[in-house]
Amino acid sequence: MGTAAPPVDTRPTAHPRNFGSDNWAGVHPEVITAIAEANVGHTPGYGGDPWTQRFRDIMAHHFGPEAQAFPVFNGTGANVLALQSALPRWAAVITAASAHINYDETGAPEKVGGLKIVGAATENGKLTPETITGAIIGRGHEHNAQPLAVSISQSTEWGTTYTPDEIAAIAATAHENDMILHVDGSRLGNAAAHLGVGLGDITTVVGVDILSLGGTKNGLLGAEAVVVLNPDIGHGMRFLRKMNLQLASKMRFLSAQLNALYEGDLWRNSATRSNAMAQHLAHRLAEAAERGRVPGLEIVQKVESNVVFVRMPAEVAARARQTFAFADWPLAKDIVRLMCAFDTTTEDVDALVAAIVGD
Repeated sequence: MGTAAPPVDTRPTAHPRNFGSDNWAGVHPEVITAIAEANVGHTPGYGGDPWTQRFRDIMAHHFGPEAQAFPVFNGTGANVLALQSALPRWAAVITAASAHINYDETGAPEKVGGLKIVGAATENGKLTPETITGAIIGRGHEHNAQPLAVSISQSTEWGTTYTPDEIAAIAATAHENDMILHVDGSRLGNAAAHLGVGLGDITTVVGVDILSLGGTKNGLLGAEAVVVLNPDIGHGMRFLRKMNLQLASKMRFLSAQLNALYEGDLWRNSATRSNAMAQHLAHRLAEAAERGRVPGLEIVQKVESNVVFVRMPAEVAARARQTFAFADWPLAKDIVRLMCAFDTTTEDVDALVAAIVGD
């Protein structure tokens, strides 16, 4: 017989907070409580439960009475499902080259969704009407996938945030060219908290047609949603969700998490906290750079969500990684990504800065 696997060390000191990703964080205590409270008796499966009905009402509150909401397991599944439900198989989707659907989903929108992704170059992860117009090629030609959608990430993979006016201009450009606008909102809460607006103000109000709504990156155990905002699209969602392996039998536990996050202010409070920690981190690093404490240290993007992108000499990164984990950014040389989460503290940030500076 083989030897038994060693037990997992569950002491907090064995798993310190790091800056690798907001996915590394645990689950918010209020969400754990909501899951436990949903774990009572029997209730209909596949969304026929009162938690899921409550979730639909909460989504209508945020996004308007016509919004249709569908809990799913993960963000990639939400993106594929949203786009596939709104587009024919011959469609192309214009997005930023750095976008998650283009770079980080193993080709799932193309291989599973059957859609062509067109990645346009951007300086800061943000599309513009001009970029979109320039990427519309092959319209009406049978040899080309047809550009029928625009997809933006909010906030972007570079941590930048679209303003309501910017999204409205993109929506107008998309609609003028007979395209829909999809938002990958895995960090929509961070964007709304940064802008000081409601979730509907950067989606429904400004012309977004369909939304992938995040949860896991803001403290959920594992739950996201597709929210259809335009009643003229997404009619096959009920069937595609099952076909795409995103229909939960015990859906109450996904909906209970989403309800805990979005019914009150938890989504905003958690996002505001992680954003604030990123601002604190950026401020401390900028101070160190100005004082010459770390030659070559430079913040390379505006800090508009819960992430700081830093040009960092390799020897400095190696020294800091003796204490903290964080990721190299594969889209640019010598850039690291420092991601804050809902449970990041000022003490965590200050300790990271000390590790970078060498104190």
